[in-house]
Amino acid sequence: MKKMIGFIAFWIAVGMLFMLFLAHHYLIALIIIGLLLLVGYNFYCD
Repeated sequence: MKKMIGFIAFWIAVGMLFMLFLAHHYLIALIIIGLLLLVGYNFYCD
């Protein structure tokens, strides 16, 4: 189950990178992307 959550969090973060080009709140988006990448890496590669 942890691998699936990590995989999903990683791809949500990748999708949010595309959202960065459309968003006006860059700082908030970068924080969320960083957290999702960290969670995705920790859960998937653990």
